[in-house]
Amino acid sequence: MTQAKTETQWLLEELNAEGVLTLTLNRPDCLNAFNDELSFELQKALKSAERNQAVRCIILTGAGRGFCAGQDLQSRSVTASNGDSPHLGDSIRKRYSPIIQKLRTLEKPVIAMVNGVAAGAGASIAFACDLRIASEKASFIQAFVKVGLIPDSGACWTLPRLVGMGRAMELALLGNKISAEVALDYGLVNRIYPAETLKTETNVLAQTLGKGPTKAIGLIKRAMNKGLTSDLENYLDYEAHLQEIAGQTTDYQEGVSAFLDKREAVFTGK
Repeated sequence: MTQAKTETQWLLEELNAEGVLTLTLNRPDCLNAFNDELSFELQKALKSAERNQAVRCIILTGAGRGFCAGQDLQSRSVTASNGDSPHLGDSIRKRYSPIIQKLRTLEKPVIAMVNGVAAGAGASIAFACDLRIASEKASFIQAFVKVGLIPDSGACWTLPRLVGMGRAMELALLGNKISAEVALDYGLVNRIYPAETLKTETNVLAQTLGKGPTKAIGLIKRAMNKGLTSDLENYLDYEAHLQEIAGQTTDYQEGVSAFLDKREAVFTGK
């Protein structure tokens, strides 16, 4: 097992022998709220994970009792130095949009291990991951409306697709906190576990995905993303294109051989 830490330690990175990379937001005193440094370090870590062939699956989580409280409002003034309103759009484009884009397009499975409260942009980032595994103590809140803003970091794109328009509007317009149990009922999370077993159960799932056919998993993400915005005719053509790519992989050959030999496939991600 190897472990690397950034100089500031806002983000902890740990890659185990099974190819599971755990990225831990590490500002526990403020429930891992984002400052500039943490957002840029997460961008960098995701780009590195995309290039690193040793990484087969990614877990994103938070240190301490929270997953992520979103933007650290104490690090952002509501007025610019000249008295004008701040340019929040610029901040989103530079700090959060690259994270959401990378989570959605990175061709490796990404699991949000939600160990506590996920609020604001923190919840939005969890929504952008491929799977959400939550502690029974976890909660989710889109509180943007309570400070006169819209849900950002992709939430108005991901939420309706995860829970439907009606529930997405309720979460956005009221800004109420929901429990892990309600999130599971809504389809917002995939599984919930007791806090004491969350890490173990999430790692079991991550190792299962890490042993899978990585190229095919990446193509599945491409197909799902395309299907969200494409008409059927164009999607079916794109699907055939992706299946042609998948059929050329070593993992496909191994999968068929294992099926015929009645044994477990050993995928290499190639």
